[in-house]
Amino acid sequence: MASAAIVSSLRRRRSPSLEAFLAPVDLNEVALVRTLATISMELIFAFSDRPWPFQRKNSRSLIRKIEVFLVLLEFLRDCNLSLPSAAVLCFKELYLLLYRSKILLDYCLQSSKLWLLLQNQSISGHFHDLNQEISTLLDVFPMEELELTEDIREQLELLQKQVRRAKLFLDKNDEGLRLRLYSFLDDFGSGRIPDPVELRLFFVDRLGIRDAKSCRAEIEFLEEQIYSHEGDVEPNVAVLNGFVALTRYCRFLLFGFEESEVEMSFGIKKPRKGLITQEIGDTFITVPKDFCCPISLDVMRDPVIISTGQTYDRTSISRWMEEGHCSCPKTGQMLAHPRLVPNRALRNLITQWCTAYGITLDPPDSPDSVVETFAAALPTKAAIEANKATAALLVQQLASGSQGAKTVAAREIRLLAKTGKENRAYIAEAGAIPHLLKLLSSPNSVAQENSVTAMLNLSIYDKNKSRIMDEDGCLGLIVEVLIFGHTTEARENAAATLFSLSAVHDYKKRIADEGGAVEALAGLLREGTPRGRKDAVTALFNLSTHTDNCARMVASGAVTALVAALGTEGVAEEAAGALALIVRRPIGAEAVGREEMAVAGLLGMMRCGTPRGKENAVAALLELCRSGGTAATERVLKAPALAGLLQTLLFTGTKRARRKAASLARVFQRCENAALHFGGLGVGYAFARNSSANTDASFSSEVSMQMPISVPVL
Repeated sequence: MASAAIVSSLRRRRSPSLEAFLAPVDLNEVALVRTLATISMELIFAFSDRPWPFQRKNSRSLIRKIEVFLVLLEFLRDCNLSLPSAAVLCFKELYLLLYRSKILLDYCLQSSKLWLLLQNQSISGHFHDLNQEISTLLDVFPMEELELTEDIREQLELLQKQVRRAKLFLDKNDEGLRLRLYSFLDDFGSGRIPDPVELRLFFVDRLGIRDAKSCRAEIEFLEEQIYSHEGDVEPNVAVLNGFVALTRYCRFLLFGFEESEVEMSFGIKKPRKGLITQEIGDTFITVPKDFCCPISLDVMRDPVIISTGQTYDRTSISRWMEEGHCSCPKTGQMLAHPRLVPNRALRNLITQWCTAYGITLDPPDSPDSVVETFAAALPTKAAIEANKATAALLVQQLASGSQGAKTVAAREIRLLAKTGKENRAYIAEAGAIPHLLKLLSSPNSVAQENSVTAMLNLSIYDKNKSRIMDEDGCLGLIVEVLIFGHTTEARENAAATLFSLSAVHDYKKRIADEGGAVEALAGLLREGTPRGRKDAVTALFNLSTHTDNCARMVASGAVTALVAALGTEGVAEEAAGALALIVRRPIGAEAVGREEMAVAGLLGMMRCGTPRGKENAVAALLELCRSGGTAATERVLKAPALAGLLQTLLFTGTKRARRKAASLARVFQRCENAALHFGGLGVGYAFARNSSANTDASFSSEVSMQMPISVPVL
C-alpha cells in the first residue's frame, strides 16, 4: 500500500502529502524492527550521494537523522530484545515518518527545478514538520526501558536535542534564486525584456536547464500544476501562467529551434486527468449525451444555461467567455447577455445517475468562488508581454528559419494560440498568417498539420478572421488541405477552420463559392471520423444560413450527405437544422424531396432526437411541404406515424417546436378538408398558395388522412 501511494504521489507531481500511509497492524515486534531497518537502509542507500538541485541542507540533514535510527534498529534486530508496548507504538510512528521522508526526498529529486524554487518555502516547511515529528517521537520513546549501549543512547539524546532546537531553515541560495526568478517576471510586467545574458546565466548555469528538451519538460510540469491547481496553493494560476510564458520565451531565446524535437514531441497527446468520463469509461457505462458538456465532453458538475438556451458546464463556458468569445460555442449565435443561469433540474438528474452507478461527482463550486477563480486566472501583464516576445521570435523563425525550425515554430504558434485572445492577437499582429500560409502546401505532414491547426486557433479571435480571408490565396489553400491534406487531423482542422471563418456572414458565400469546398465538406460528413463529421456538419450548417448558397449545396451533393447524416449520432441534430434552412428555397426543397430517405430520417429525428433535433426536424418538414411541391407534400402526408409525433411534439416540444408542429398540423387539416371536397385534387389545391414552385395541382393518387390533433394557441 505504501509503495503504491508513493507512485501515485509522484505521478501526480503534487506537493507531497504527509498523511499518505497507515501504520502497519499485522507485524509482530521482530518483523516490525526488521522492516524499519530495511526501509532505513534503502533510504540511506538511495539518497546519500545524490546531487540535490535544491534543499541540499534539509535533505542531507534528514538522511543523517535516519542514519541514527538505523543504528538503533540494527542493534535491536541483532539483540532480538523484547520491546515494551510504548516502544512498539513509537516504531509504528517511525514507520510512517520514514515513508513520508521517502516521498519528500523523491519529490525534491524528481520535480521540476522551477517548481521546486517556487515551492521553496512550502517544501522547507515539510522538512521542518518532519523534524517536529522526530522530536515528538523521541520525547516519548522509552529509552530507559531498553538495554541500549552507551554510544547509541548518546546518539539518540544528541539527536533529541538537535530536533528540539531545530527551526525552519530556508537555504539562502535557494531563496535568492527564487526571488531572482520573480524579478524576471517583474521585468516583463514593467514592459522590459530581461537581459538575455542574465537569463542564460540563470537558466543554464544556475538551474542546469541546458537544452530545449529540459526546458520543454519544465513547461509541461508547470502546465500540469496549473491544470491540477488548488485554490490555496501559491503561486496562484495567474502567476503560474506568467512563469510558463517566461520559460517558453527562454526556451526559444536560449536554445533555438531543434528539428529533432518535432518528431519527438509532435502527435503525443497526453490524456487529461481528473475527468469523470475516465472513471465512467473504466466501467463501460454509456453516458447520456445530455449529461456531457459540449465543450469539455465531460459529465457536467455545474450545468448552466446561457442566453441561447444551450447548457454547458460552468467551468468550460466561463473559460470560453474569458477568452473573449461572444457567441454560443454550439450554435454560433451571438450571446444577448453574459449571465449564466444554473440548470438545477439537469444537475439533479446527473447527481441521481451518478449515484445509481456509483460514480463520484464532485460538488460544484459556489458562484462566488467560480468568479474568483477565473478572475485570478486572467493573464497578467507579465504573461502577456512574455508571450508577445515569444510570438515575435516564432514569427521570425517562420520567416527565415530552416524547414525544421519553421515546423517547430508552427507547432509552438499552434500551442500558444490555443488559449487567450491576447496571444491570438499578438501572433497575428506579428505577421504569422502569411508565413503559416506557405506551410499549408508543405509536403511535410507535420508542418501542414501544425500550420492549419494554428490557422484554426488564430481564427477564433474575430479580428483574425478578416486577416485570414483577406490574405491572398489563403482560403484556397485551406480548402486544398481539406481535400488533399496529408493527415486526417489536418483535413478535420481545415473543416473546423472553415466553420470558424463562416461565423462572419459575408464570408459564407465566399467559402461556398471556393472550388471544391462544399464537396469536400460533404465527403467528410459521409466518410470522416466522428470528430470530422462533426466539423463538417457544423460548417455546412453555417454555410446553409446564407440563402444564396442553396444552389451550391444542392449541386455539390451536400443535401444527400445531410440526409444520410440524419441517422448518425452526434451530427443528426445539425444535419436536420441545415436541411431546415435549405428547404426554404424551392430548389432546396425540390432536392430534399427527391431524397428517398429524407422524410423517414426527419420523422426518426422527431421520434428519438434531442429537443433541438426535433425542433429542426419538424421545421424542415413544414418548409418541405410549403416549398417542395405536391410530390414532396404527398410523401410527408403518407407517413403513418406523423400524426402521433405531431401530437406528442405539440405538448412536449420546445416553444419553437410546438409552433412549427402547430403550423404543420393546420396545413394537414386544410389538406384533409380539401381532399374531402375535391377528392384527389385536395392536397394540390390546399398547397397552391403555399408554394410558388407548385404549378401542378394534382396528385397521382388520392391522399386522405385522419388527423385528430388538437392545436394549442401559442
